[in-house]
Amino acid sequence: MKRHLEAILRQALIDAITAGELPVDRPPPFTVEVPADLKFGDLATNVALVLARQAGKPPRVVAETVLARLRDPSGWLASAEIAGPGFINVRFTPAFWRMLLAEALAAGDAYGRSDTGAGRRVHVEFVSANPTGPLHVGHGRGAVLGDVAARLLEAAGFQVEREYYVNDFGRQMDVLGRSTWIRYRQLRSEDVQLAEDAYPGEYLVDVARALAAEHGEELATASEADAIARCRDFAARLLLAGIREDLARFGVRFDRFVSERALHSDGVFVRARAALPPDLLYDEEGALFFRTTRFGDEKDRAIVRGNGEPTYFGGDVAHYHYTLGRGFDGLVNVLGADHHGYVARLRAVVAGLGFDPALLRVLLVQLVNLIRAGEPVRMGKRAGEFVTLREVMDEVGVDAARFFFLLRKADSPLDFDLDLAKKQSTDNPVFYVQYAHARIASVLRQAAEAGIELHPDPDLARVGDAEIEPLRVLVTFPDVVEAAARDLEPHRIVFYALDLAAAFHRYYNQHRILTDDPATTQTWRSCSACSGCCARRSGSPAFKRPSACEEDDDGERAAERLRVLGPVDPLHRVGGDVRARVPPRVLRRQGNAGGAPRPRGAHRPAARDVVATARRAAAEDRRRAHLLRQAGGAPGWRATADGANTARQSGHEPGA
Repeated sequence: MKRHLEAILRQALIDAITAGELPVDRPPPFTVEVPADLKFGDLATNVALVLARQAGKPPRVVAETVLARLRDPSGWLASAEIAGPGFINVRFTPAFWRMLLAEALAAGDAYGRSDTGAGRRVHVEFVSANPTGPLHVGHGRGAVLGDVAARLLEAAGFQVEREYYVNDFGRQMDVLGRSTWIRYRQLRSEDVQLAEDAYPGEYLVDVARALAAEHGEELATASEADAIARCRDFAARLLLAGIREDLARFGVRFDRFVSERALHSDGVFVRARAALPPDLLYDEEGALFFRTTRFGDEKDRAIVRGNGEPTYFGGDVAHYHYTLGRGFDGLVNVLGADHHGYVARLRAVVAGLGFDPALLRVLLVQLVNLIRAGEPVRMGKRAGEFVTLREVMDEVGVDAARFFFLLRKADSPLDFDLDLAKKQSTDNPVFYVQYAHARIASVLRQAAEAGIELHPDPDLARVGDAEIEPLRVLVTFPDVVEAAARDLEPHRIVFYALDLAAAFHRYYNQHRILTDDPATTQTWRSCSACSGCCARRSGSPAFKRPSACEEDDDGERAAERLRVLGPVDPLHRVGGDVRARVPPRVLRRQGNAGGAPRPRGAHRPAARDVVATARRAAAEDRRRAHLLRQAGGAPGWRATADGANTARQSGHEPGA
């Protein structure tokens, strides 16, 4: 939607510049946004505010010049007005919305994809949890954010490689070996206790049992050093297998798992050290330091200890040398918020190895607070008390877990309400979206049963004011995907799904879709099919693919939950009757299923609150984008549609 107005505005600027009305060399970058309040129009732009200083004219005068040069041969613009300090507010005609709907129908499942990335290669590293224990809920949030970020980049035309970096080298692995060795000896009734720095989790008892089953008594006769090394390797292998199993069940895939131990044994660290310029390295008290302060870090970092062993940071140097040597155009690293101090030193590594540090973008993920019965679930990893990702999947199901992990921006703490995630009502935002899927699927099924085929080129002339409200949301999908990929903000997709579900529910509750008029029904069915496509496309990153109808091994509770919520795919690729998957009490409320529709705006509070949060977050996104661009702009590999500053003058938002 935005690209159409951007093209019209850019042509107007070119015409004004060519005519000498604007004394600038070329059109500057500018932004087009959806106003927070639609009373200001369908879209608003800051082009006049951005251009004013360069042109040496007041913003409103620049805006008048731009408006005078607007060309609208297709009749898309209903009005274009100047507001506030110089914003231009635009309203579109019904013809514009019909054109966008036709584009969406023609694109089908490709709707929302673009070639913005132009095939450039991006490396996305995420999760990368130490193989010293099972994945916990924090890892789960990072897994979904990394997975959906990778999908978004692919949708934007980038070639993406997903990597899990296995930190299986260093002190933490030695601690794992000793902890497993103690657990093994305890199983043999030896009177030994875990050390203070040991891993206390009960999961290591299960690892020790598996170890004993495989090796029997042979470890008891080995030297302690040999026994600890064998315990370390066995535990790491078993725990990593469990991690991979959990991730696969969670719908998260990786193209490669890279072992830190293998990098060291293959001599990658030695080559990486040699690749660093000599003036960036110095010895101090027997240790080798990297001058990371030269690149903005708060202090220099050791890469080799006094005993000659590489440090944890030294492993990062080896890893980035290995990764950058494979010719990526961009790097994305998803880290826990407790790793915020690593960002500067990692960028220093990229710069020290001779690359632009802007190649690296870091997505910091805040903590997850589990809530049950209104109270926080106590967790403490030091005491071995934490909730695993597997436990959450068992309790609420894969789809609900993925969706809930995306309900807040990555850099905001997340309260995960386990009871709400299981609730089979529209209080639950997952249910709210899947309920929209079920309604759309029901419309398509009933139409098919009535012999109404989906015409490849339907007559959209009947699309009027009532249909434009849901269309406003639906046709923003390409813009949402592009912005979410550009800014690495996967939560936007879930917010879009909620907004689209809300718009569809409102329309569904007030209007009949299946009517006695075949032409009208054909039009509404086309709209429903398009809504279903967008709902599926926006929901599929959050939900496990290929379909939420598949029970996999989520257990009886999750399987029953998915049967109740209905299929994710509204086109019935798995087959079956949608209505059979929707509770009778829900079907009775469906306006087109014989029940009385709910009044307009009668949405459940929880879902409504999430949508309101989405809108507030969108305004905050625009503010942060403005601050980021003022601070120096976006990294070059993003391929942003524009790099403009979003003007904020005298407290005015776009369109105000």
